Formats: sequence, C-alpha cells, structure tokens
Amino acid sequence: MPAWIEIQDVRKKIDEFRLGPINLKIEPGTITALVGNNGSGKSTLLKLMMNLANLDGGAIHILGKLVDGKDESWKKHVTFQPQKQIGWNAYTGDELKRLIAPLYPKWDDKLFMQMIRLFDIPLDKRYGKLSPGMQQKLSLSFALPRCTDILILDEPTASLDIPSKSQFMELLVDWMEQEDRAVIVTTHQADDLRKLADYLFLMQDGKPVGHFEKDALAAGYRRYWLSEMPARPVPGEHSRSGSELVSGNPDATEQYLLEQSIDVINHKPLELEEIISLLLR
Repeated sequence: MPAWIEIQDVRKKIDEFRLGPINLKIEPGTITALVGNNGSGKSTLLKLMMNLANLDGGAIHILGKLVDGKDESWKKHVTFQPQKQIGWNAYTGDELKRLIAPLYPKWDDKLFMQMIRLFDIPLDKRYGKLSPGMQQKLSLSFALPRCTDILILDEPTASLDIPSKSQFMELLVDWMEQEDRAVIVTTHQADDLRKLADYLFLMQDGKPVGHFEKDALAAGYRRYWLSEMPARPVPGEHSRSGSELVSGNPDATEQYLLEQSIDVINHKPLELEEIISLLLR
C-alpha cells in the first residue's frame, strides 16, 4: 500500500539549529513515534509537515499532495494537535465544539461525548481557565472525534495523570482499529512507546538516528553476564563493563561465545527505553 506521508530529503535551519536531511514514509494502519532528546527537531518536523514553517529543502507529500503546494485538499484529511493550542483561551468547550465539529464531515459526536464524560471535562468553562491537564484532555477530545485519516499528536499525554493516560491509550487503539488510519506522535513517555507505537523514528540534534520496527528493535538487544570477558570485540557487541556485555546482535554474539567456549552466567533482553538511550548517546 502506498505511503500516506512521504518526507524526502527535508531540511530546515533555524538560527544555529539545523534539521535534516530527513527521509521518512508513514503507511496507513500504523502508529509512528518520533523520539529524541529535547531540541532534536521533532516539533519542527511536525510543523513542516503541516506547512506551518517553510522548508529550506526537500519535499513533503501527504496523500500525494505537496504540503506547500497550491492544492491544500490534503488538510481536510489531517488532524494536528500541537503542544499548546493557540487562540482557544477565550472559548468554552461548548463554543469550541460549535466552531470545530462542522468542519469535519466524519465528526463522531458519540465519541466526543464519551471522552467528555470519561475525563469529566466541564464544557461551560473557558479553555484558558482550565488546568493544564484538563486543557490537554479537552484538546484530545477534539482530536479523535474528527475521524480524519491522519492524526498528528505532539506530546499527547503530557500533563495527563496516570489513569487518564491509560484511558486515552485504550481509546486511541480502539480508534485505530475501526478503519485504516495513520498516527504520528512525539513523546518522551516510555509507556506510550511500549503500548502504542508500531514504528520508532529516532532523532538527535536534528539528525535521523534510524527508523525501526518497535518489536524487532526490542528483540535485537540483549545483556549478557559472562564467565570471562574476551579481549577482542565480540560480534554484535555494543558495550561492555566488567563481566557484563550488551549486544545489538544476539545471534552473532551467542554463536561466538559458543565457539569460544565462554559460559553465559545470565542474560536478559534490554528494556525499550534502555535501547533508545543507547542509540541516542
């Protein structure tokens, strides 16, 4: 199936910060998490995708349309939730609904009211008077019910309490299962990555580190405790300390240890956040 989003050789310079070149394809039916250190360029990339900032080079296509081209028909198929909503403070939830819902032909009012009740959101209070957590809940309640083909969320679980994070993730998974959709999220939350993401696109200081299938990445790293540490580098070795060795290719590592008659005292897979930390060092 053709990619719904194609990011080709994208570059952007902001003062001393340089983003790119970035190449990435997003296919329908997937959740892709953009992961990186603070200032890695994740939010900048989202703004470029939404044509909220000008490209310095490269191209971005959404549903076959250039995002900075004359044909803006792609916009009706995309929902973008930034970290902060601009221009909402003076409006109540009811007023925002009257402004937003008519713009989306597939608006799901049943889902909207379900989220309002679930998160106990007061629709008669102005957005600017709500707590940061409640603002985030209301913003998410306006995102999913639009039922667009593509959903782009910048730090969606920031400011949410633990029960609300779990409830939102369940809603998002159910929403994804209803039809072919594509989701892109930026997050620093390990739970979001483990429970939601199909793919991880890692970024550091504006540069791509890699595009990984999450389960394959998680299965590809293992920590070993050895009876003796070989003097030479071990195939697949990522790092070592004392009797402990971390491998990014367990099959090659275990074959070598077997051939060298080196006993493995213990071993276990790395947690996903440990792997990401290693890759982003």
